[in-house]
Amino acid sequence: MLREETKKTRRTGKLTLEELRELVGTGEIDTVVVAQVDMQGRLMGKRFQAEFFVNSAWEETHCCNYLLATDMEMNTPDGYKSTSWEAGYGDYVMKPDLDTLRVIPWLEGTALVLCDVLDHHTHKEVPHSPRAILKKQVDRLEGMGMTANMATELEFFIFKQSYEEAGAQGYRGLNPVSNYNEDYHIFQTTKEENVMRAIRNGLNGADIPVECSKGEADAGQEEINVRYSDALKMADRHSIIKNGCKEMAWQQGQSVSFMAKWSYEAAGNSSHVHQSLWGKNGESLFHDPAGEYGMSKVMRQYLAGLLKHASEITYFLAPNINSYKRFAEGTFAPTKAIWSLDNRTAGYRVCGDGTKAVRVECRVGGADLNPYLAMAALLAAGIYGIENELELEPEFRGDAYGSADIREIPKNLRDAAQEMKSSNMLRNAFGDDVVEHYAHAAKIEQDEYDRRVTDWEVARGFERA
Repeated sequence: MLREETKKTRRTGKLTLEELRELVGTGEIDTVVVAQVDMQGRLMGKRFQAEFFVNSAWEETHCCNYLLATDMEMNTPDGYKSTSWEAGYGDYVMKPDLDTLRVIPWLEGTALVLCDVLDHHTHKEVPHSPRAILKKQVDRLEGMGMTANMATELEFFIFKQSYEEAGAQGYRGLNPVSNYNEDYHIFQTTKEENVMRAIRNGLNGADIPVECSKGEADAGQEEINVRYSDALKMADRHSIIKNGCKEMAWQQGQSVSFMAKWSYEAAGNSSHVHQSLWGKNGESLFHDPAGEYGMSKVMRQYLAGLLKHASEITYFLAPNINSYKRFAEGTFAPTKAIWSLDNRTAGYRVCGDGTKAVRVECRVGGADLNPYLAMAALLAAGIYGIENELELEPEFRGDAYGSADIREIPKNLRDAAQEMKSSNMLRNAFGDDVVEHYAHAAKIEQDEYDRRVTDWEVARGFERA
Protein backbone atom coordinates (compact mmCIF):
# COMPACT_ATOMS: atom_id res chain seq x y z
CA MET A 1 0.00 0.00 0.00
CA LEU A 2 2.82 2.40 0.87
CA ARG A 3 4.53 1.68 -2.45
CA GLU A 4 1.30 2.40 -4.36
CA GLU A 5 0.78 5.66 -2.47
CA THR A 6 4.34 6.76 -3.26
CA LYS A 7 3.75 6.01 -6.92
CA LYS A 8 0.60 8.15 -6.98
CA THR A 9 2.26 11.17 -5.41
CA ARG A 10 5.50 11.06 -7.36
CA ARG A 11 6.37 14.47 -8.78
CA THR A 12 6.40 14.99 -12.54
CA GLY A 13 6.82 17.96 -14.85
CA LYS A 14 8.83 21.17 -14.56
CA LEU A 15 10.67 22.13 -11.42
CA THR A 16 11.98 25.26 -9.77
CA LEU A 17 15.35 25.06 -8.09
CA GLU A 18 13.63 25.26 -4.70
CA GLU A 19 11.26 22.41 -5.62
CA LEU A 20 14.26 20.35 -6.71
CA ARG A 21 15.92 21.03 -3.36
CA GLU A 22 12.83 19.72 -1.59
CA LEU A 23 12.78 16.53 -3.72
CA VAL A 24 16.48 16.01 -3.09
CA GLY A 25 15.84 16.41 0.62
CA THR A 26 13.14 13.72 0.61
CA GLY A 27 15.29 11.40 -1.50
CA GLU A 28 12.92 11.41 -4.47
CA ILE A 29 15.60 12.91 -6.77
CA ASP A 30 19.20 11.75 -6.43
CA THR A 31 20.56 12.46 -9.93
CA VAL A 32 20.54 15.55 -12.15
CA VAL A 33 21.46 15.25 -15.83
CA VAL A 34 23.13 18.49 -16.93
CA ALA A 35 23.28 18.61 -20.73
CA GLN A 36 24.06 20.80 -23.68
CA VAL A 37 23.04 20.09 -27.29
CA ASP A 38 25.87 19.31 -29.70
CA MET A 39 26.13 20.04 -33.43
CA GLN A 40 24.29 16.81 -34.26
CA GLY A 41 21.41 17.66 -31.89
CA ARG A 42 22.41 15.14 -29.21
CA LEU A 43 22.41 15.67 -25.44
CA MET A 44 25.96 15.82 -24.05
CA GLY A 45 26.88 16.47 -20.44
CA LYS A 46 27.20 14.99 -16.96
CA ARG A 47 25.19 13.26 -14.27
CA PHE A 48 25.46 15.11 -10.97
CA GLN A 49 24.82 13.82 -7.52
CA ALA A 50 21.70 15.83 -6.75
CA GLU A 51 22.97 17.26 -3.46
CA PHE A 52 26.02 18.72 -5.19
CA PHE A 53 23.92 20.17 -7.98
CA VAL A 54 21.52 22.04 -5.69
CA ASN A 55 24.40 23.33 -3.58
CA SER A 56 26.61 24.72 -6.32
CA ALA A 57 26.54 23.10 -9.78
CA TRP A 58 23.22 24.76 -10.63
CA GLU A 59 25.25 27.90 -11.29
CA GLU A 60 27.67 26.40 -13.81
CA THR A 61 29.88 23.49 -14.72
CA HIS A 62 32.52 22.90 -17.39
CA CYS A 63 33.10 20.73 -20.42
CA CYS A 64 35.74 20.26 -23.09
CA ASN A 65 35.23 22.64 -26.01
CA TYR A 66 35.64 19.80 -28.50
CA LEU A 67 31.94 18.95 -27.94
CA LEU A 68 31.02 21.59 -30.53
CA ALA A 69 33.66 20.49 -33.05
CA THR A 70 33.19 16.74 -33.55
CA ASP A 71 31.65 14.51 -36.18
CA MET A 72 28.98 11.86 -35.62
CA GLU A 73 31.62 9.43 -34.33
CA MET A 74 32.93 11.99 -31.79
CA ASN A 75 36.21 12.29 -33.70
CA THR A 76 38.12 15.57 -33.47
CA PRO A 77 38.76 16.64 -37.08
CA ASP A 78 41.30 19.33 -37.92
CA GLY A 79 40.36 22.65 -39.43
CA TYR A 80 37.97 24.24 -36.93
CA LYS A 81 38.78 27.83 -36.02
CA SER A 82 37.09 27.56 -32.63
CA THR A 83 39.27 24.81 -31.17
CA SER A 84 42.08 22.43 -32.08
CA TRP A 85 44.90 20.26 -30.76
CA GLU A 86 47.21 23.25 -31.24
CA ALA A 87 44.97 25.37 -29.01
CA GLY A 88 44.86 22.58 -26.45
CA TYR A 89 41.13 21.83 -26.42
CA GLY A 90 40.23 23.98 -23.45
CA ASP A 91 36.98 24.36 -21.53
CA TYR A 92 33.56 25.82 -22.16
CA VAL A 93 31.19 26.79 -19.39
CA MET A 94 27.85 24.98 -19.29
CA LYS A 95 25.33 27.36 -17.74
CA PRO A 96 22.11 25.60 -16.68
CA ASP A 97 18.94 27.28 -17.93
CA LEU A 98 16.74 26.65 -14.92
CA ASP A 99 13.62 27.27 -17.03
CA THR A 100 14.33 23.84 -18.56
CA LEU A 101 14.64 22.00 -15.24
CA ARG A 102 12.28 19.02 -15.13
CA VAL A 103 11.72 15.54 -13.76
CA ILE A 104 12.52 12.69 -16.17
CA PRO A 105 9.87 10.08 -15.28
CA TRP A 106 11.43 7.19 -17.21
CA LEU A 107 14.74 7.45 -15.32
CA GLU A 108 14.46 6.62 -11.63
CA GLY A 109 15.20 9.53 -9.27
CA THR A 110 16.36 11.76 -12.10
CA ALA A 111 15.92 15.38 -13.14
CA LEU A 112 17.31 17.10 -16.27
CA VAL A 113 18.39 20.62 -17.09
CA LEU A 114 19.62 22.00 -20.43
CA CYS A 115 22.50 24.43 -20.63
CA ASP A 116 23.69 27.39 -22.61
CA VAL A 117 27.34 27.12 -23.64
CA LEU A 118 29.58 30.04 -22.66
CA ASP A 119 33.14 31.07 -23.42
CA HIS A 120 35.29 30.20 -20.41
CA HIS A 121 37.00 33.60 -20.34
CA THR A 122 34.30 36.07 -21.43
CA HIS A 123 31.22 34.18 -20.18
CA LYS A 124 29.49 35.17 -23.42
CA GLU A 125 27.51 32.55 -25.34
CA VAL A 126 29.55 30.57 -27.85
CA PRO A 127 28.21 31.87 -31.20
CA HIS A 128 28.23 28.49 -32.98
CA SER A 129 26.45 26.62 -30.18
CA PRO A 130 23.04 25.54 -31.50
CA ARG A 131 21.03 27.13 -28.69
CA ALA A 132 22.84 30.48 -29.13
CA ILE A 133 22.18 30.46 -32.89
CA LEU A 134 18.44 30.04 -32.36
CA LYS A 135 18.29 32.56 -29.51
CA LYS A 136 19.89 35.17 -31.77
CA GLN A 137 17.07 34.81 -34.32
CA VAL A 138 14.44 34.83 -31.55
CA ASP A 139 15.95 38.09 -30.30
CA ARG A 140 15.76 39.56 -33.81
CA LEU A 141 12.07 38.73 -33.94
CA GLU A 142 11.45 40.21 -30.50
CA GLY A 143 13.05 43.43 -31.71
CA MET A 144 10.40 43.47 -34.44
CA GLY A 145 7.63 42.95 -31.87
CA MET A 146 7.10 39.32 -32.92
CA THR A 147 7.25 35.84 -31.42
CA ALA A 148 7.57 32.59 -33.36
CA ASN A 149 5.44 29.60 -32.44
CA MET A 150 6.76 26.32 -33.82
CA ALA A 151 6.11 22.60 -33.65
CA THR A 152 8.07 19.65 -35.01
CA GLU A 153 6.58 16.29 -35.99
CA LEU A 154 9.14 13.55 -35.46
CA GLU A 155 9.03 10.24 -37.31
CA PHE A 156 11.06 7.16 -36.43
CA PHE A 157 11.17 3.40 -36.90
CA ILE A 158 10.86 0.93 -34.03
CA PHE A 159 12.81 -2.33 -34.26
CA LYS A 160 12.51 -5.62 -32.40
CA GLN A 161 16.26 -5.70 -31.86
CA SER A 162 18.02 -3.72 -29.14
CA TYR A 163 20.75 -1.27 -30.11
CA GLU A 164 23.33 -3.80 -28.97
CA GLU A 165 21.77 -6.59 -31.05
CA ALA A 166 21.46 -4.30 -34.09
CA GLY A 167 25.13 -3.38 -33.80
CA ALA A 168 26.18 -7.00 -33.44
CA GLN A 169 24.25 -7.78 -36.64
CA GLY A 170 26.08 -5.00 -38.48
CA TYR A 171 22.71 -3.24 -38.72
CA ARG A 172 21.61 -5.86 -41.28
CA GLY A 173 18.55 -8.06 -41.16
CA LEU A 174 16.72 -5.75 -38.77
CA ASN A 175 13.07 -6.41 -38.02
CA PRO A 176 10.61 -3.51 -37.67
CA VAL A 177 7.97 -4.24 -35.03
CA SER A 178 5.15 -4.56 -37.55
CA ASN A 179 4.92 -6.15 -40.97
CA TYR A 180 3.24 -3.66 -43.29
CA ASN A 181 2.31 -0.01 -43.86
CA GLU A 182 0.73 1.13 -40.61
CA ASP A 183 -0.31 4.68 -41.50
CA TYR A 184 -3.16 5.49 -39.04
CA HIS A 185 -3.45 1.73 -38.40
CA ILE A 186 -4.69 0.94 -34.89
CA PHE A 187 -4.11 -2.83 -34.85
CA GLN A 188 -0.57 -2.57 -36.19
CA THR A 189 0.35 0.19 -33.73
CA THR A 190 -1.02 -1.92 -30.87
CA LYS A 191 2.00 -4.16 -31.48
CA GLU A 192 4.33 -1.33 -30.45
CA GLU A 193 2.31 0.09 -27.54
CA ASN A 194 4.86 -1.23 -25.05
CA VAL A 195 7.23 1.41 -26.44
CA MET A 196 4.79 4.10 -27.55
CA ARG A 197 2.70 4.18 -24.38
CA ALA A 198 5.89 4.55 -22.36
CA ILE A 199 6.99 7.38 -24.67
CA ARG A 200 3.69 9.27 -24.51
CA ASN A 201 3.38 9.03 -20.74
CA GLY A 202 7.07 9.64 -20.14
CA LEU A 203 7.25 12.76 -22.28
CA ASN A 204 3.99 14.10 -20.91
CA GLY A 205 5.35 13.65 -17.39
CA ALA A 206 8.49 15.57 -18.36
CA ASP A 207 6.46 18.70 -19.19
CA ILE A 208 6.40 17.91 -22.91
CA PRO A 209 2.67 18.01 -23.68
CA VAL A 210 1.98 15.11 -26.03
CA GLU A 211 -0.97 15.38 -28.42
CA CYS A 212 -0.83 11.93 -29.99
CA SER A 213 1.21 9.23 -31.64
CA LYS A 214 0.25 7.49 -34.87
CA GLY A 215 1.45 4.87 -37.28
CA GLU A 216 3.27 6.25 -40.29
CA ALA A 217 3.66 5.21 -43.88
CA ASP A 218 5.75 2.05 -43.50
CA ALA A 219 6.15 -1.04 -41.36
CA GLY A 220 7.21 -0.15 -37.84
CA GLN A 221 7.18 3.60 -38.43
CA GLU A 222 5.68 5.95 -35.83
CA GLU A 223 5.18 9.68 -35.44
CA ILE A 224 4.99 11.61 -32.18
CA ASN A 225 3.16 14.95 -32.07
CA VAL A 226 3.51 17.43 -29.20
CA ARG A 227 1.91 20.81 -28.63
CA TYR A 228 3.47 23.82 -30.31
CA SER A 229 5.38 26.40 -28.30
CA ASP A 230 7.77 29.29 -28.77
CA ALA A 231 10.78 28.40 -30.90
CA LEU A 232 13.37 27.90 -28.15
CA LYS A 233 11.09 25.84 -25.94
CA MET A 234 10.08 23.68 -28.91
CA ALA A 235 13.71 23.04 -29.87
CA ASP A 236 14.43 22.04 -26.26
CA ARG A 237 11.44 19.69 -26.30
CA HIS A 238 12.54 18.18 -29.62
CA SER A 239 16.00 17.32 -28.28
CA ILE A 240 14.59 15.74 -25.12
CA ILE A 241 12.02 13.81 -27.19
CA LYS A 242 14.67 12.19 -29.37
CA ASN A 243 16.88 11.25 -26.44
CA GLY A 244 13.87 10.03 -24.44
CA CYS A 245 12.50 7.87 -27.26
CA LYS A 246 15.86 6.12 -27.54
CA GLU A 247 16.12 5.60 -23.80
CA MET A 248 12.58 4.27 -23.42
CA ALA A 249 12.93 1.90 -26.39
CA TRP A 250 16.24 0.67 -24.96
CA GLN A 251 14.53 0.03 -21.62
CA GLN A 252 12.10 -2.26 -23.48
CA GLY A 253 14.96 -4.18 -25.12
CA GLN A 254 14.21 -2.57 -28.49
CA SER A 255 15.56 0.31 -30.55
CA VAL A 256 14.35 3.27 -32.57
CA SER A 257 16.03 5.07 -35.44
CA PHE A 258 15.66 8.68 -36.55
CA MET A 259 17.82 8.21 -39.65
CA ALA A 260 16.38 10.13 -42.57
CA LYS A 261 16.47 6.97 -44.71
CA TRP A 262 17.39 3.76 -42.93
CA SER A 263 16.56 1.44 -45.85
CA TYR A 264 16.28 1.74 -49.61
CA GLU A 265 12.92 -0.05 -49.51
CA ALA A 266 11.43 1.90 -46.60
CA ALA A 267 9.95 5.38 -46.36
CA GLY A 268 12.08 8.15 -44.90
CA ASN A 269 11.82 9.77 -41.48
CA SER A 270 10.80 13.41 -41.58
CA SER A 271 10.66 16.23 -39.09
CA HIS A 272 8.12 18.67 -40.48
CA VAL A 273 8.39 22.12 -38.90
CA HIS A 274 5.20 24.16 -38.40
CA GLN A 275 5.76 27.88 -37.92
CA SER A 276 3.77 31.06 -37.38
CA LEU A 277 4.38 34.55 -36.00
CA TRP A 278 2.45 36.26 -33.22
CA GLY A 279 2.28 39.78 -31.83
CA LYS A 280 2.94 41.06 -28.33
CA ASN A 281 -0.75 40.93 -27.46
CA GLY A 282 -1.14 37.32 -28.59
CA GLU A 283 -2.60 38.13 -32.00
CA SER A 284 -1.75 36.05 -35.06
CA LEU A 285 0.43 38.03 -37.44
CA PHE A 286 -0.09 35.38 -40.12
CA HIS A 287 -3.89 35.69 -40.22
CA ASP A 288 -5.86 38.21 -42.24
CA PRO A 289 -9.50 37.24 -42.90
CA ALA A 290 -9.43 39.33 -46.08
CA GLY A 291 -6.30 37.70 -47.50
CA GLU A 292 -6.11 34.71 -49.81
CA TYR A 293 -6.49 31.58 -47.65
CA GLY A 294 -6.56 33.95 -44.67
CA MET A 295 -2.85 34.75 -45.18
CA SER A 296 -1.66 38.17 -44.05
CA LYS A 297 0.91 40.32 -45.79
CA VAL A 298 3.44 39.39 -43.10
CA MET A 299 2.84 35.69 -43.72
CA ARG A 300 3.24 36.11 -47.47
CA GLN A 301 6.51 37.99 -46.98
CA TYR A 302 7.78 35.41 -44.49
CA LEU A 303 6.96 32.54 -46.86
CA ALA A 304 8.56 34.43 -49.75
CA GLY A 305 11.76 34.61 -47.69
CA LEU A 306 11.69 30.86 -47.07
CA LEU A 307 11.37 30.19 -50.79
CA LYS A 308 13.99 32.70 -51.90
CA HIS A 309 16.55 31.14 -49.59
CA ALA A 310 15.27 27.55 -49.72
CA SER A 311 18.47 26.11 -51.19
CA GLU A 312 20.68 28.08 -48.77
CA ILE A 313 18.93 26.78 -45.65
CA THR A 314 18.56 23.16 -46.80
CA TYR A 315 21.82 22.10 -45.11
CA PHE A 316 20.32 22.93 -41.72
CA LEU A 317 17.25 20.82 -42.57
CA ALA A 318 19.26 17.95 -44.06
CA PRO A 319 22.74 17.92 -42.46
CA ASN A 320 24.01 14.43 -43.32
CA ILE A 321 24.92 12.40 -46.40
CA ASN A 322 22.00 10.10 -45.67
CA SER A 323 19.56 13.04 -45.43
CA TYR A 324 19.42 13.38 -49.21
CA LYS A 325 18.45 9.74 -49.79
CA ARG A 326 15.04 10.65 -48.35
CA PHE A 327 14.14 13.09 -51.13
CA ALA A 328 12.45 10.65 -53.50
CA GLU A 329 9.39 11.07 -55.69
CA GLY A 330 6.18 9.42 -54.56
CA THR A 331 7.29 8.95 -50.95
CA PHE A 332 5.64 12.01 -49.33
CA ALA A 333 9.12 13.50 -48.94
CA PRO A 334 9.40 16.65 -51.07
CA THR A 335 11.72 17.17 -54.01
CA LYS A 336 10.61 20.71 -54.93
CA ALA A 337 10.95 23.86 -52.84
CA ILE A 338 7.63 25.47 -53.74
CA TRP A 339 4.53 26.43 -51.75
CA SER A 340 1.04 25.09 -52.07
CA LEU A 341 -2.17 24.90 -50.06
CA ASP A 342 -2.60 21.61 -48.17
CA ASN A 343 -0.46 19.76 -50.72
CA ARG A 344 1.88 17.09 -49.40
CA THR A 345 3.99 17.06 -52.57
CA ALA A 346 5.21 20.60 -51.86
CA GLY A 347 8.26 21.45 -49.80
CA TYR A 348 6.36 24.27 -48.09
CA ARG A 349 2.70 23.63 -47.31
CA VAL A 350 0.16 26.16 -46.05
CA CYS A 351 -2.07 24.62 -43.36
CA GLY A 352 -5.05 25.90 -41.38
CA ASP A 353 -6.20 28.19 -44.16
CA GLY A 354 -8.89 30.68 -43.30
CA THR A 355 -8.32 30.40 -39.53
CA LYS A 356 -6.13 32.00 -36.88
CA ALA A 357 -4.10 28.79 -36.99
CA VAL A 358 -2.95 29.45 -40.56
CA ARG A 359 0.73 28.55 -40.73
CA VAL A 360 3.60 27.29 -42.85
CA GLU A 361 4.66 23.66 -42.66
CA CYS A 362 8.20 23.09 -43.93
CA ARG A 363 8.29 19.47 -45.12
CA VAL A 364 11.95 19.49 -46.17
CA GLY A 365 13.57 18.50 -42.89
CA GLY A 366 14.43 14.94 -41.93
CA ALA A 367 14.30 13.49 -38.42
CA ASP A 368 18.11 13.73 -38.32
CA LEU A 369 18.07 17.54 -38.23
CA ASN A 370 19.28 19.62 -35.30
CA PRO A 371 16.11 21.52 -34.26
CA TYR A 372 17.92 24.65 -33.09
CA LEU A 373 19.79 25.03 -36.37
CA ALA A 374 16.77 24.17 -38.52
CA MET A 375 14.47 26.61 -36.74
CA ALA A 376 17.12 29.34 -36.73
CA ALA A 377 17.65 28.99 -40.49
CA LEU A 378 13.90 29.07 -41.18
CA LEU A 379 13.43 32.15 -39.00
CA ALA A 380 16.40 33.91 -40.59
CA ALA A 381 15.00 33.36 -44.08
CA GLY A 382 11.51 34.42 -42.99
CA ILE A 383 12.82 37.56 -41.30
CA TYR A 384 14.66 38.44 -44.51
CA GLY A 385 11.40 38.18 -46.41
CA ILE A 386 9.63 40.52 -43.97
CA GLU A 387 12.46 43.06 -43.74
CA ASN A 388 12.76 43.23 -47.53
CA GLU A 389 9.00 43.08 -48.14
CA LEU A 390 9.35 40.26 -50.65
CA GLU A 391 6.46 39.40 -52.95
CA LEU A 392 5.21 35.83 -52.69
CA GLU A 393 5.35 33.86 -55.93
CA PRO A 394 2.12 32.28 -57.22
CA GLU A 395 0.91 29.14 -55.53
CA PHE A 396 1.87 25.85 -57.13
CA ARG A 397 -1.03 23.51 -57.80
CA GLY A 398 -0.94 19.84 -58.72
CA ASP A 399 1.68 17.12 -58.38
CA ALA A 400 5.04 18.75 -57.70
CA TYR A 401 6.89 15.47 -58.24
CA GLY A 402 6.02 15.40 -61.92
CA SER A 403 6.58 19.08 -62.66
CA ALA A 404 9.68 20.36 -64.37
CA ASP A 405 11.24 23.83 -64.32
CA ILE A 406 10.36 24.57 -60.69
CA ARG A 407 12.73 25.15 -57.79
CA GLU A 408 14.30 21.89 -56.62
CA ILE A 409 15.69 20.93 -53.25
CA PRO A 410 19.48 20.37 -53.49
CA LYS A 411 20.10 16.76 -54.39
CA ASN A 412 23.15 16.11 -52.20
CA LEU A 413 25.07 17.41 -49.22
CA ARG A 414 27.87 18.87 -51.31
CA ASP A 415 25.51 21.18 -53.21
CA ALA A 416 23.54 22.15 -50.09
CA ALA A 417 26.70 22.97 -48.18
CA GLN A 418 27.97 25.17 -51.00
CA GLU A 419 24.64 27.02 -51.10
CA MET A 420 24.84 27.55 -47.34
CA LYS A 421 28.45 28.74 -47.47
CA SER A 422 27.66 31.23 -50.26
CA SER A 423 24.61 32.70 -48.51
CA ASN A 424 24.91 36.38 -47.64
CA MET A 425 21.57 36.11 -45.83
CA LEU A 426 22.89 33.43 -43.47
CA ARG A 427 26.20 35.24 -42.98
CA ASN A 428 24.35 38.40 -41.99
CA ALA A 429 21.97 36.48 -39.70
CA PHE A 430 24.39 34.02 -38.07
CA GLY A 431 27.80 35.61 -38.57
CA ASP A 432 30.66 34.57 -40.84
CA ASP A 433 32.38 32.40 -38.23
CA VAL A 434 29.20 30.42 -37.56
CA VAL A 435 28.59 29.75 -41.25
CA GLU A 436 32.22 28.72 -41.74
CA HIS A 437 32.02 26.43 -38.71
CA TYR A 438 29.07 24.49 -40.13
CA ALA A 439 30.43 24.58 -43.67
CA HIS A 440 33.52 22.85 -42.29
CA ALA A 441 31.30 20.30 -40.54
CA ALA A 442 29.60 19.58 -43.86
CA LYS A 443 32.97 19.19 -45.58
CA ILE A 444 34.08 16.67 -42.96
CA GLU A 445 30.88 14.65 -43.42
CA GLN A 446 31.30 14.70 -47.22
CA ASP A 447 35.02 13.88 -47.17
CA GLU A 448 34.45 10.98 -44.78
CA TYR A 449 31.77 9.52 -47.05
CA ASP A 450 33.74 10.05 -50.26
CA ARG A 451 36.53 7.73 -49.11
CA ARG A 452 34.25 4.93 -47.88
CA VAL A 453 33.46 1.71 -49.76
CA THR A 454 29.79 0.82 -49.37
CA ASP A 455 28.06 -2.56 -49.32
CA TRP A 456 26.25 -1.55 -52.51
CA GLU A 457 29.55 -1.00 -54.35
CA VAL A 458 30.96 -4.33 -53.23
CA ALA A 459 27.81 -6.29 -54.19
CA ARG A 460 27.66 -4.54 -57.55
CA GLY A 461 31.30 -4.77 -58.51
CA PHE A 462 33.03 -7.61 -56.64
CA GLU A 463 32.57 -10.06 -59.49
CA ARG A 464 31.31 -7.96 -62.37
CA ALA A 465 33.71 -5.02 -62.37
